Amino acid sequence: MRSDDRIDQTDARLLTALNDTPRATMIALAQRTGLSRNTVQARLARLEDGAALRPFEHRISPAALGYPLTAFITVQVAQRRLDEVASSLADIPEILQVQGVSGSTDLFVHSVAVDADDLYRIAGEILAVPGVERTNTSLVMRELVEYRITPLLRRAMEEAGPAGGTTTEEP
Repeated sequence: MRSDDRIDQTDARLLTALNDTPRATMIALAQRTGLSRNTVQARLARLEDGAALRPFEHRISPAALGYPLTAFITVQVAQRRLDEVASSLADIPEILQVQGVSGSTDLFVHSVAVDADDLYRIAGEILAVPGVERTNTSLVMRELVEYRITPLLRRAMEEAGPAGGTTTEEP
């Protein structure tokens, strides 16, 4: 998402309503936010095109699919092989997300597994990727704070945007 695509207060209000009621219709969102249906539709389309709205799959629990174990794996990669390694990791279904990071490691991998043996297999697949030099696996014992965006949406509704914010009904 580009910095000039940053959401304004009206977008934040709309996204908060959508977050509170994910199955709401355009008309229901319009009523809840005080915007016209056309404005809601245009803004949501812009937010989807600008990557502000992520895919629905982020809301599906891996445990419900039979993957109750969550692990974070740090990966050290040979120089100039980062993109190649990341592309190979994307082919492993149990890897949910790969992030490039700074510091003593190169990649931060979010993975799920059926059990410890399955996690061992996944770690082996990662180590077998050409360019992977070393991994370190941390098992999630318990999620203490769930993924959340509502506090940031509330802050965005309260603060002015980068250009003074807007609360107009422009799409």
